[in-house]
Amino acid sequence: MSKTSIFKSWVPNWAIIAIIFFCMLHSMVLLGVYTSNVTYAASFLDVEVEDLQFSMCVTYGTFLATLLIESRFFKFFPTKKYFLVIYSLAALTFILTADTENFSLFIMLRMAEGILMALPVLPLRQFLIARFKSKNAVIIAFTLNYGALMLASPFIMNIAVWLLENYDWKYMAYGSAFFQIVCVALVMITFTNNRFHKKMPLYQIDWASFILVLTAILCGSYFVVYGQKKYWFESPQIVIALIIALMTGGFFIARQMLVKRPTFDMRVFRYANLRTGLLLSVVFYIARSTLNICHSTMAVVWNWEPSRVAHVQYLNLTGNIIGMILTVVFLSKSVASRYIFIIGFSIFALFHFWFTFLFVPDASLSDIAIPYMLQGVAVGIIFVPLVLFTVAAVPTHYAPFAGVVGVAGRFWGSIMGFAIIQNAGLFLQSTHFTKFRQFVLPESPETQRRVEQLTRNFMAKGYTLDDSNALAMKQIISSVSKQSVLLSNMEIFTAIAYLMVIVVIFLLLNQYLRQTFDLFKNRIWGT
Repeated sequence: MSKTSIFKSWVPNWAIIAIIFFCMLHSMVLLGVYTSNVTYAASFLDVEVEDLQFSMCVTYGTFLATLLIESRFFKFFPTKKYFLVIYSLAALTFILTADTENFSLFIMLRMAEGILMALPVLPLRQFLIARFKSKNAVIIAFTLNYGALMLASPFIMNIAVWLLENYDWKYMAYGSAFFQIVCVALVMITFTNNRFHKKMPLYQIDWASFILVLTAILCGSYFVVYGQKKYWFESPQIVIALIIALMTGGFFIARQMLVKRPTFDMRVFRYANLRTGLLLSVVFYIARSTLNICHSTMAVVWNWEPSRVAHVQYLNLTGNIIGMILTVVFLSKSVASRYIFIIGFSIFALFHFWFTFLFVPDASLSDIAIPYMLQGVAVGIIFVPLVLFTVAAVPTHYAPFAGVVGVAGRFWGSIMGFAIIQNAGLFLQSTHFTKFRQFVLPESPETQRRVEQLTRNFMAKGYTLDDSNALAMKQIISSVSKQSVLLSNMEIFTAIAYLMVIVVIFLLLNQYLRQTFDLFKNRIWGT
C-alpha cells in the first residue's frame, strides 16, 4: 500500500470521508434503480415481475463473481483513472438503459453494471477505513458502508415515485447517470495521480473460474426465479438451467481445489463460525424479504397510494438508524456476537408475530407503525455485526474469501426469499381462494342477499340492472381474493416467526459461536 495520499493536500479529512461515502453510493444506485419500483419498471420494459427480479440477480450475481478478480484490476490501473473510467462507464450504461426496451439488451447492460458495481466497492472501503484513526475504524467504516446499503432503498423508492408522478420512468435512469457524473467530477477535483497500491502486472487472471462461477450463479438464479412460473421440471429450460448450474458449480469447486493459486480458497469453509455466518446470512435475508409482503398489502389490499407506501418506508428507515446506533454501541463495548444476534432475531420474531394480526381488510398507519419500525430495528442490529462476524471468523489471510462468502449468503438469501415468498404466496392464495369460492354459491341465500344489496347500491349510482349485477359479483370475487391474500400472508408470517424462534434457540445452543471477535487487533478488509 502506498504511503502517499491519493487525495490532494488541500482537501480536509472530513471532506474526504464525505466524498468517499458519496462515491460508495454508486453501488446502491446501480443495484436499486430498477428494483426500487418493480411494477413500473416492468411495465416500462413490457416484461413480467420475475424478469425484473432476474435482472437484479444478474447484476448482483455478476457483482459477486467480479469480486473474485477485482483486486487485480485495482492494483494494475492508476487509482484516479480507475475510478474515472468506472463512473464514466456507469453513466453511459444508465443512459443506454433509459432508451432500451429490448429485454435481452437490458440484461446485458445490467451485467455490465454488476461489474462496474464490484470494481470500486472494496477500494473505497479501504480508503474509508484508512481515514479513521480510532480503534473503532473498522466498525465505523462497515456501519457507514452497509448502513448506506440499507438506507438507500427508501430514498430511491421515494425519488422513483416522485419522478413517476411528475415525469417519465426513463428519468430515473437519467438521474442515476447524473449521479455517476457527479462522482466523476469529485474524483477529478480531489484525487491525485498517486497509486494506492504498488503496480502489479495484469496477467494470470483466472478467467476460467470467473466464467464458471458466473454461469453457475446466473443459471441457478434462472432456476429459482422462473421455476414456479414454468412449472419446474416440466420445462426443458428449467431442467437445462439446473444441469448447467450444477455442472459449472461443480467444475468451479474442483478447479479451486486443484490449482496452486485458487481464485477462491475452499479451505475457508473449515471454520465453523464462517459456516454459521453463512447460514445466518441466508436466513436473515429470507426473513427480511417479508417486508415486500407488507408493501404489497398496503398497495393491493389497503389501496394505499404509491406515494403513501413510499413515505411510510421512512418509518422503517428510522428503525434501521436506531438499530445501527445500537449496533455501534454494542460493538464498541465488545458485546458478544451471540447476544447481538439473539436480540436482533428476537425482534424479528416479534415483528412477524405482531404483523400476523395486522393482515385485515383495512388498517391505519397507527396500527402498523410500531411493528413496521421494529423490523427496521432488527435489520439495523443484525446487518453489520453479521458481516463482521463472517469475515472475522477466519484468519487474516482468509478474510477476502470470507467476505465473498458473506456476499454469497446475502445474494442467495435474497433470491431464496423472493422465491419462497412468491411460490408460497401463490400456492396458498390459490388454495384459499378455491375454498372460499365454495361458500360463494349462486344458490346460497347469504350470497343472494349480498348480491342484491350490492346491485341496489350500484343501481342507485345510475348503473343498469345488468351492469349492477355484474359489478356486484365482481366486488364479491374481489373481496374473496383479498381475504385469500390476507390469510396467506398470515400463514407466511407465522411460519417465518417460528423460524426466527428456531434461530434464537440455535444461537443459544450453538457451541461454535465465540463470545467475541477481535476487531481491533485484526484490521478487516473483506466484504
